[in-house]
Amino acid sequence: MRIGIEINGVLRNTFEKIKQVYQKNLIDSQTIESQPTYNIDISGDTQDLITNEDFKYEILSEEESFDLEKMYKFQNKEELYSFLYEEYTMEVFGHAPSTEMNTFNVLNEFYLEFRDNYDISIVSNEIGKSKPSSLFFLSKFGMLIEKIFFYSEITKKTMWDSIDVLLTANPYLLLERPENKIVIKYVTNYNKDISSDYEITSLSELKEIIKNIKNV
Repeated sequence: MRIGIEINGVLRNTFEKIKQVYQKNLIDSQTIESQPTYNIDISGDTQDLITNEDFKYEILSEEESFDLEKMYKFQNKEELYSFLYEEYTMEVFGHAPSTEMNTFNVLNEFYLEFRDNYDISIVSNEIGKSKPSSLFFLSKFGMLIEKIFFYSEITKKTMWDSIDVLLTANPYLLLERPENKIVIKYVTNYNKDISSDYEITSLSELKEIIKNIKNV
């Protein structure tokens, strides 16, 4: 049996780090007062005073959502992409905390116990510079698993072809599960309403779930 364990939401608390980085670098650092401008005609006389209404960064909702545009105000999708994958990539993906205090102790113990019987890999949806940032994250916590598969929307089918069981918090993967695959839901605020045959609230529960699946 081939087991895939996803990074975001299962091993890494990416959303908590996004909130911290957004607050510090966009909300806290933005200019509070807008600067007035004047229209000047050819004679040099000033006309009506025009006040520019500056764009304000703000947290739109405290309810965690997989759709970041519902949580944070950006000027457009391009700015959101730049925020995540160009300007603050290492801060978000490299320096995010683990989901639990002992996440990687549990993960490594799981790997050492089951590596002789199962093919275990780390999988994650990554873009551009988030790949080396995620490798830094995994090495920082001493992850022992050898196989790492970074996929995109284009290569997602290859990811599914490489595993039989996926542990994920991603609501889209939970909903798009191929019929011949088993998905274990790591319960979060943004996927709690999605039904799944198997679910856990802590990585320490994975061992028993895998044993149950084997016996089915």
